[in-house]
Amino acid sequence: MMVKKNGSSEIIDSKTRIGHVHLKVSDLERAVNFYRGVLGFEVTAEVPGAAFLSAGGYHHHIGLNTWESKGAEQPPRRSTGLYHFAILVPNRKGLAKVLKRLQERGWPIEGTADHGVSEAIYLKDPDGNGIEVYADRPRKKWPKTVKGEIEMYTRPLDLESLMRAVGKK
Repeated sequence: MMVKKNGSSEIIDSKTRIGHVHLKVSDLERAVNFYRGVLGFEVTAEVPGAAFLSAGGYHHHIGLNTWESKGAEQPPRRSTGLYHFAILVPNRKGLAKVLKRLQERGWPIEGTADHGVSEAIYLKDPDGNGIEVYADRPRKKWPKTVKGEIEMYTRPLDLESLMRAVGKK
């Protein structure tokens, strides 16, 4: 990995991306059913106690395992650990399709938000792991402060407008 210097601090290379997420789950079959059946990922590989899922044939975006967690309880709400991981869909229409799938399957949605730079849907998987499914707006449309810095905020997401992206009001 290349590291760039900016004055006295080091800046990570701008081409860096966060790769896959690997989650400990209590029930592998239940977790696979959620990520495949509710969110629409495909199983790409299975090994004893683990499954790997992807979008579009990549080796895996999500790893699930019960190696240390089979039958385990969810961690307490007010404890350290993963707050949520995020799934970036290619565009607003893709986000609308996810919302439609969740609604059709009766999966509870924890919240939605317009963050200016993106629109997001929040939910939990069967093990209580937080998930943000989001679509970025084009960079040229990101809101900026008077100083030219990115201005993120949390406002209500216009669900009617979002659902029009897939032809449902």
